[in-house]
Amino acid sequence: MASVVEYKGLKAGYHCGYCDSEEGKVSCGMWAHSMTVQDYQDLIDRGWRRSGKYVYKPVMNQTCCPQYTIRCRPLQFQPSKSHKKVLKKMLKFLVKGEISRGNYEDEPMEPTMEDAVAGDFGLINKLDIQCDLKTFGDDLTERFESEEKQKGRSPKTEAASELIQSQAMEEKLGSGEPSRPVRAPPAPKPGKGADLSKPPCRKAKEIRKERKRLKLMQQNPAGQLEGLQAQGEPPSLFPPKANKSNQPKSLEDLIFESLPENASHKLEVRVVRSSPPSSQFKATFQESYQVYKRYQMVIHKDPPDKPTVSQAENPPNGPDCGYGSFHQQYWLDGRIVAVGVIDILPSCVSSVYLYYDPDYSFLSLGVYSALREIAFTRQLHQKTAQLSYYYMGFYIHSCPKMKYKGQYRPSDLLCPETYVWVPIEQCLPSLDNSKYCRFNPDPEAVDEGRSKDPDRLQVLYKKAILPYGAYKKHQRDPAEEAVVLQYGRLVGQRCSERMLLFRN
Repeated sequence: MASVVEYKGLKAGYHCGYCDSEEGKVSCGMWAHSMTVQDYQDLIDRGWRRSGKYVYKPVMNQTCCPQYTIRCRPLQFQPSKSHKKVLKKMLKFLVKGEISRGNYEDEPMEPTMEDAVAGDFGLINKLDIQCDLKTFGDDLTERFESEEKQKGRSPKTEAASELIQSQAMEEKLGSGEPSRPVRAPPAPKPGKGADLSKPPCRKAKEIRKERKRLKLMQQNPAGQLEGLQAQGEPPSLFPPKANKSNQPKSLEDLIFESLPENASHKLEVRVVRSSPPSSQFKATFQESYQVYKRYQMVIHKDPPDKPTVSQAENPPNGPDCGYGSFHQQYWLDGRIVAVGVIDILPSCVSSVYLYYDPDYSFLSLGVYSALREIAFTRQLHQKTAQLSYYYMGFYIHSCPKMKYKGQYRPSDLLCPETYVWVPIEQCLPSLDNSKYCRFNPDPEAVDEGRSKDPDRLQVLYKKAILPYGAYKKHQRDPAEEAVVLQYGRLVGQRCSERMLLFRN
């Protein structure tokens, strides 16, 4: 399986949702007919980002609001006071049903809607990376046949997909975040009656085991803990704690704190594959979609008829069969109240989008979901060592509403010229003085991943795969070379040799 992309080139002078400039935004983009997780990992490490299947890269030294790729280092992450406040607020709500009234400002970990291309606001279409190469091959065949008929040739019947070189890509995913529901009496939901679809509660025996494990972990006698795990208990996510009364609680301690049996509410987080759609995804699609639609109407002021279910289920450019796209569904008392859309890639969990029921804004679900995703990344790291980062999208220092991402420390920003990661603390003084900055402290450093040999760039042309060195011999358009070389410079040498650049 190989990535197949159509480079759309430079797009300049359009509306920016961050500063509200009517024509200040500048970016380059390409349409991904298919995209492997490794290629997308390499692309986001060069400043690219996806919105559905449209993959774009801001022109950092020209755009009105430079967008710097930011990643958090979850293995060293410690929640701040404000993060702990959000987690404690959730805990109080679950235990006692307390609702925090007053001012609160949510921080959804999401791109702005204006980054989406037309027709790409549908649910499934927006969430998944990869489409069916066979479908694309059929589309290519029609286009090739049309060209050949115009030239008086007989169309060839072989599908273009048969000529696309396959690329082995092994998916290494965890089994999903463990849900930790607790037994609770039925609690009425806001404006709703009892929900008969509530999942069954755990048995008292399981709850006692959980408490025993937590107690052992607090005491940290290694022999007892190993014995408990030998009896079939799964290994804990919580790091061993020193036996000190002033030892700070870990992120997992705060998130997975054991609740009493008479807790007012029950929260469960389920991880379901969105592409190809799993049975769980299909079974919960309508409920998830209604949350999405209400979120768009209340938070983003969408009209009631946008988007429609048909747009969500039938994207205009064909079905997606995805790779690494997942939903983290937040189930409160048996119904979905929020959905975090994530991509699981070889080196990271990448946050794509979050939507939630506006009735639960008081829980600061944007912050809470980001902390859950950081904990989830730490869990996946236990099984896949190289998966050790949490990508939060873009950090925009010039936009006050987007600066909150810098509060998840330690974190790094991507240098827009040399594509090396620099701790955010070193970047902030420069950003205070200038919107656009080169972060690499070495003035002699260059982009090591740059396209050094454009002739090796892979092109898909007339159902054949050939290097650009051979392709350009057949071209007479002087503008063609400039476009292809710009694409190669932006994606870098490795991606240019793996991905297939479709040329018509």
